[in-house]
Amino acid sequence: MLHTLKNGVLKIKVAERGAELKSITAIADGTEYLFDSDPTWWKFSSPVLFPIVGKLVDDKYRAEGKEFSLPGHGFARTSDFWLVDATDNTLTFALESNAATLKVYPYKFRLEISFELIGNEIKVLWKVTNADDKEIYFSIGAHPAISCPINYRENFADCYLKFNRAEKSSCIRLNADGTLSREKVPMLDGDELPLSYELFKGDAIVFDDLKSDEVSVCSRKSSKSITIRAKNFPYWGFWTPAKGGAPFICIEPWHGHADYEDFAGELKDKEGIIKLAVGAVFETEMSFIIGDADSSN
Repeated sequence: MLHTLKNGVLKIKVAERGAELKSITAIADGTEYLFDSDPTWWKFSSPVLFPIVGKLVDDKYRAEGKEFSLPGHGFARTSDFWLVDATDNTLTFALESNAATLKVYPYKFRLEISFELIGNEIKVLWKVTNADDKEIYFSIGAHPAISCPINYRENFADCYLKFNRAEKSSCIRLNADGTLSREKVPMLDGDELPLSYELFKGDAIVFDDLKSDEVSVCSRKSSKSITIRAKNFPYWGFWTPAKGGAPFICIEPWHGHADYEDFAGELKDKEGIIKLAVGAVFETEMSFIIGDADSSN
């Protein structure tokens, strides 16, 4: 089931399955800023990644003295949330641990995802509560597929990523199995990254040292843009299918990341893992900001 929020600037749609943002549409001209989940390319639009981000070595991990299996990016994106609150400009969805989740993830939790529509901005708040009688461990991240190009008359190569701080950074490449390589490749030098399908032939590119907390998809042929603002996220990933031709670019702020290729420890020892005490709450937020290239940063 889809739920809708609308104001004078934007209309958004959110699905109960995965509490997934499915559409961001400009009221003025009908421009769609999110990919439409066409399975030819990818069956999602903006899934939340929980309780892991990325792939595990052999799709397995160890916790509480046992071995478990999880698919890449975890189970939240394919779970049915329920709507717990709605106002004229907000929607809040929840997912709680249950018999099915406990078979693959041995921790009790409550995950709430809220959307707030404010002018040309969509705020997304994630709230994870430890409902267990022991410390819990998890990662969480975003995976929105931004229309690229935003203007359908343009091409992917007309677009670029704009960072709100000058960067000099190398990216971590993924292996063929989706785990992280220990190799880093020089990638960013300045505040712009021109987009090309060639850039993603080796799959996603991942950064662990960005100074920027805003990344925009911009065009050299028009003023349409969308900015992802995500403060205090230690990792960022960028992806479009390696085969090329897909009409989107994913901008992915993360708390946590895929396993390194040689990782053999327990979940609690994984780099970037969030550790949450009994009864404690973890909150983080990100925003989508729609605007002209000069005004969205």
